[in-house]
Amino acid sequence: MTVFIGGAWPYANGSLHLGHISSLLPGDILARYYRIKGEKVLYVSGSDCNGTPISIKAKQEGVTPKEIADRYHCEFHECFTKLGFTFDCYTRTDTQHHHKVVQEIFLALLDKGLIYKKEIEQAYCENYQQFLPDRYVEGVCPHCKKQARGDQCDHCSSILDPLDLLEKKCALCGEAPIIRKTEHFYFALSSFQSELNKYVSAAKQNNSWRANAIQLTERYLREGLQNRAVSRDLPNGVSVPVTGYEDKKIYVWIEAVSGYLSASKQWAKESGKNDKDFWRTETKTYYVHGKDNIPFHTIIWPAILKGIGNQALPEQIISNEYLTLEKKKISTSKNWAVWVPDFLKSYQADSIRYFLSINAPEKHDTDFSWREFIYSHNSELLGAYGNFVNRTLKFIDKYYEGHIPNRLINNDIENRINNLYVEVGEFIEKGCFKLGLEKIFEFVRDANKYFDLNQPWKQINEDVEGCKETMSNCVFIIANLAQLLAPFLPFSSEEVKNTLGINQFEWKTVGIPSKQVTNIKPLFERIELKRIEEELEKLNNQLR
Repeated sequence: MTVFIGGAWPYANGSLHLGHISSLLPGDILARYYRIKGEKVLYVSGSDCNGTPISIKAKQEGVTPKEIADRYHCEFHECFTKLGFTFDCYTRTDTQHHHKVVQEIFLALLDKGLIYKKEIEQAYCENYQQFLPDRYVEGVCPHCKKQARGDQCDHCSSILDPLDLLEKKCALCGEAPIIRKTEHFYFALSSFQSELNKYVSAAKQNNSWRANAIQLTERYLREGLQNRAVSRDLPNGVSVPVTGYEDKKIYVWIEAVSGYLSASKQWAKESGKNDKDFWRTETKTYYVHGKDNIPFHTIIWPAILKGIGNQALPEQIISNEYLTLEKKKISTSKNWAVWVPDFLKSYQADSIRYFLSINAPEKHDTDFSWREFIYSHNSELLGAYGNFVNRTLKFIDKYYEGHIPNRLINNDIENRINNLYVEVGEFIEKGCFKLGLEKIFEFVRDANKYFDLNQPWKQINEDVEGCKETMSNCVFIIANLAQLLAPFLPFSSEEVKNTLGINQFEWKTVGIPSKQVTNIKPLFERIELKRIEEELEKLNNQLR
């Protein structure tokens, strides 16, 4: 089986916060799981280094857009690495390679008559003497009457034209823009209405998209697809490859999603492998992102792929709802966020991977609170899983000089573990990561009950052979828990793997390792409860 996984591309105009990680983490869980199963996986993403947000940040700081993009791309790469993300290719949209691939896609659509020129009216700022990119136009959404940008309303998820906004103002100077005529290229999205209706119906029937993706996409289709501009007067981005129009840039909504194809081609070029295997109809494809990116992955990207004759359409849409922070919406402008670089200085990567998986906003918004995070770490990771591993291996180190007893495994335990591989695997493949992790930790708690019930501290003196059986079963459980948890908690799983001498992880039951275990160290450290108030104080102090 070939598996393609595309993670949404974060804008390189500011640091990552936990909301970003919440929506992107499922991609790495999928990639790790399928690799453990032995499947061929291509997992790609990158930094979105073009477009308006970066230009705005550069203007604010008085530097070039490239300086902003470089700074945050490097920071993103470092954060993803520390969090254990295993991209096969993590690239950026301002490379010559990406520009070339996007221009080829543009020309292919143009050649088929799916892109055409059109004179339109566009917002123009007289103070700055320039046409305004859509995000530079702010105002009131005509649908929900809340504040919105000119490209999309974050409140009701409507895709907008900036001229539709009420009470329009320029984001640069704050004054109302005037309307001027200009010429741009348009994508004939409406011509795909019938095909996309069938495509979405099939996804609904197969239950392969999250409910929010189905609902929002059906809404757009009911309203009728509209042709959309694919060029804009932007300060940075991919130039339109048509003579006389080089100063115009290919619009980010068509350019950024094309990064999935450009990244796969870059991986092929750098690895010497063939990326075409991952763009066939039989490839299993996953697209991982937040709900604000749904239409770009369920309508725009499928239409582009159909337009260029590529039939490897998005199959599984893993579109998380929002993560809130202390019951309030995360706001980068107000600095109401937990920033990933800061988080990683003080806490283990597996701790946040666990919390964001077990509390994943898969069906509805969920909340990150420092109290819940710290209690979750101490009770589940440290108190349940870490404690079971530590007490078992410390016991073997103390009473058996680190030599693991090798006795027959309890049939019930072995059968339950065999079933876990099947059940958890099915949950992961369906995008139900929370249920998969809950299933594993239900078994972790039962494993602790097994240890307590058998009382090996008494068995070692009263029932020597029974104690060896207990310890054999406990180590058997630990070895398999490490494999089952590897997609979710890669760092602690790797520690267990090295401690027990497991050669490599596989998605099937592993027997009792034969390595002598010594110098046992805890998988997790307790987080002092006083940190809750310290972090809350820090969060409130940084609020702008």
